Amino acid sequence: MSKPIIILGNGGHAKVLIEILQEQNREIVGFTAPFNKENSYGFAYLGKDEEIFGFGFTEVELVNGLGSVTVNPLRKNIFKLFKNRGYTFANVIHPSSIISPSAIIGEGVQIMAGTIIQTNAFIADNTIINTGVKIDHDSVIYEHVHIAPGTTISGNVHVRANTHIGTGTSIIQGITIGEGCLIGAGSVIVKDIRDKAKAFGVPAKEV
Repeated sequence: MSKPIIILGNGGHAKVLIEILQEQNREIVGFTAPFNKENSYGFAYLGKDEEIFGFGFTEVELVNGLGSVTVNPLRKNIFKLFKNRGYTFANVIHPSSIISPSAIIGEGVQIMAGTIIQTNAFIADNTIINTGVKIDHDSVIYEHVHIAPGTTISGNVHVRANTHIGTGTSIIQGITIGEGCLIGAGSVIVKDIRDKAKAFGVPAKEV
């Protein structure tokens, strides 16, 4: 049986997640945030993130409501903090997404409307696959990655941990993008990108 959910965060990304959870009739206990204490959906403000420790880790599931527009360690750090205390993170998957039965989805993964994930793809923990993303066969998306809306990832692509792929990026087959990278919106990736690099353009170049 599904557990009640606490949302961490109260920004735009959290709102998208709330609407998906409501469509699935999930019970939402409330939300945490350092500020912005009013929620347009009427859910209770529980306080800062530490208030979650007042709920037993067997009683609730968490949803990481922090989005990102760049490489952002805060989302990863929050996930690791609560995982180390025994809490679990719910997957949030929009019903309009298409996911191959052979794809593997980790914990705390968020898959937005219109996404397509193909055969043998692997999506690791705490990753955002945003609106309208296409991920083709045998691609591997590592943990704490954000694939922004409208991105197309061809087959056998590897996107390593803590990387942000900007809106509307296209990545050709067989490419590896390193850990902690920032890929600018609208880029076309035609060669491997080293760890911690920034890359922009058509074709993309490291800067």
